Amino acid sequence: MKGGEHCYITLVPVRYIMDLEEIQSLIREGKYEYSFHAQQERLEENLDVAEIEEAILNHGEIVEQYPHDPRGESCLVLGFVSVQPTHVVLGWARRKREEEKILRVITVYRPTLPKWKDPRTRGERP
Repeated sequence: MKGGEHCYITLVPVRYIMDLEEIQSLIREGKYEYSFHAQQERLEENLDVAEIEEAILNHGEIVEQYPHDPRGESCLVLGFVSVQPTHVVLGWARRKREEEKILRVITVYRPTLPKWKDPRTRGERP
């Protein structure tokens, strides 16, 4: 560069899609937490923490990705608890040390009509 010229770099946050294998690995390692909202929903749905873990680990599939969520990327995982379809929305917990990945269970619920036609398909919006 010639004298007096400046080079500017703009940093743009990179968004990733969430990976089921990574999610399952973090669940197995116990590296996750529940949001207050998820804890309330879990209790209202009468779901045990072990049942939610099992649904994600044994039968989980990502049905929607939210890479551009302003709070950070997240995804919707479909799993089954005693043959009942269960939705778990997962994102990343904020940590002081960036290298430490911790999942956050944002919410958990059973998909029902009219919001969901079936466990994998959204219903029509009013």
